[in-house]
Amino acid sequence: MPIRDRILELRRVCAADLRPHPRNWRTHPTAQHDALRGLLAEVGYASALLARELNDGTLELIDGHLRAELTPDAVVPVLVLDVDHREAEKLLATLDPVANLATASPVQLQSLLAEIDTENAAIQQMLDTLPTQYAAAEPAEPPPCQRPAVPVPECYEVVVECRDEVDQQTVFERMRSEGYKCRVLTL
Repeated sequence: MPIRDRILELRRVCAADLRPHPRNWRTHPTAQHDALRGLLAEVGYASALLARELNDGTLELIDGHLRAELTPDAVVPVLVLDVDHREAEKLLATLDPVANLATASPVQLQSLLAEIDTENAAIQQMLDTLPTQYAAAEPAEPPPCQRPAVPVPECYEVVVECRDEVDQQTVFERMRSEGYKCRVLTL
């Protein structure tokens, strides 16, 4: 299946000029505000916001509302997408939930966290909650499948590749006339 590249361009625009999506359903609690402010202060912008261009030339946000809100005077990286309003709404509804489907490796997470240093209390508080948060969310291993052993009798078959449907019907009729148990299969 070919996958379309819907990114038109990377633009750097003033965050205040971005129009929030009117159907944005995500809310941002104070702890998230504080942690994101800390990350922006310690690291800076490391990912682009997503937007689509409207008929009047303005950019409507699809993802990155909080980043734009926290830094209204900053020039921010924005990936401008070639999506219509329905596709934008689909992305708005699914980007975060799809990301949330990922599961965590507690060992990898602990190893990563052991190497991270921060002086920001909000970031540290968020990092401190991750092991507990992801340990509780770790999916249990499904029990091994307990299927009874089913004996499969030996069966000898021949598959004949035919030129077309007429040839297939001719071979089928000939084999049946010779006493073979046959069936027609089209792939």
